[in-house]
Amino acid sequence: MTGGRPAVAGGLNAGRVGDREIMRKAVLRLTDRLPDLADRLTAEILSGDGAHRDEEFTRDVWEMCHTGLGHGFETILEPGRGRADLEWAQRLGRRRAHQGQPLDQLLRSYRLAGKVFWEAVVEVVDRDDPENVATLIRQATRTWDTIDQQSGAAAASYHSTELALARRSEERVHAIVDALLDGQGADGGLLSTATSVLGLPATGRYAVVMLGAESGFGDGVERRPGDTAGMRFIWRLRTDAQVALVALGTADLDDLVAAVRPYARSHAGVSPVVDSLAELGTARWFAELALRTCRGPGNQIARLDRRLPDALVLSQPRLSGRLGHVALGGLTEVDPAFRDVLLTTLGTWLECDGSAARAADRLFCHRNTVLNRLRKIEQLTGRTLTRPGDLVELALALSALRLHGPGPEHGGGPPARGGVGRPVR
Repeated sequence: MTGGRPAVAGGLNAGRVGDREIMRKAVLRLTDRLPDLADRLTAEILSGDGAHRDEEFTRDVWEMCHTGLGHGFETILEPGRGRADLEWAQRLGRRRAHQGQPLDQLLRSYRLAGKVFWEAVVEVVDRDDPENVATLIRQATRTWDTIDQQSGAAAASYHSTELALARRSEERVHAIVDALLDGQGADGGLLSTATSVLGLPATGRYAVVMLGAESGFGDGVERRPGDTAGMRFIWRLRTDAQVALVALGTADLDDLVAAVRPYARSHAGVSPVVDSLAELGTARWFAELALRTCRGPGNQIARLDRRLPDALVLSQPRLSGRLGHVALGGLTEVDPAFRDVLLTTLGTWLECDGSAARAADRLFCHRNTVLNRLRKIEQLTGRTLTRPGDLVELALALSALRLHGPGPEHGGGPPARGGVGRPVR
């Protein structure tokens, strides 16, 4: 009994060798017909394409067919030399990805190649060795396994190349958006590239949103607004915030704020509308200023045009520091605790539009107490709250104190070269 198995195994091995030899002889006879087979395969591929193809494309397909079939022949005739067919499949996958050809077309070409090759093999064996046609059937599975290997190698190469191209394209988009947000939009070359790569017109309605990252962003997979209500968002991650270039279309800033609000877990700043890509550097600065006006807990969404006094104070820290020093300097003469009470009263009174009664309700004190504290502020500062100019000074000085903190003059001295209060980058 033990002797029977080796005999059967030996018979199977001999049969497989014989099958491969039949295939090798058939392929050897087909070698001279390789250009004709490439013609046939090209015609098959183009016949089902459905699109008009020029001569250059047709020639490219023919070269692909000729080379691919040739490598397939080589793999059968000289198996010891490795899998040139798979190396070619990988190169072809990369090439078609670079050309932007659909993967389905590439895989279809491999199925057709298997069909044309197999029909040619059967034809030549039937003509020259008809007694081996039945034996040849055993090679069908091996042939289609080989086609599957080739198409699999081509598809894997196609996908990896497509991913690399997407990353490269994404990096280019990011670089262009960063340049626009950094104020380089006046460069005509950049502007031309931006319109092409981003698919946005040079002139249009744009805004910038800046989301603070102190508390992260909303729960869920999407943690920042995507395209909605006709608006297109292109996001960039910066050191302490996320910044979006927003193509508004016909939407207004109320629509933009409504789109951002569900995602903001911390404060956000929104620029005014600008009319071109070239102005996005200014819009980004405006959005940053708006964000910096937000203080305290919560998730305020600050529109610059509604925070202009605070934004003015932030954009001129040295001048604001001087204003606070001059306008509120007299308050240094009183006890720090009482000074805090006076400043809180002034701030509350301003928030209540100058109503002592409403301010008293908020401060849980009598109206006369509020009036007495305001008179004390007038005495210490030498300003009169009924005089508009003095009131503006005190309001701005109070904003400077809130936004910049206490200090003599916040780094007194002239503005840095390169801008009037604007960050030098």
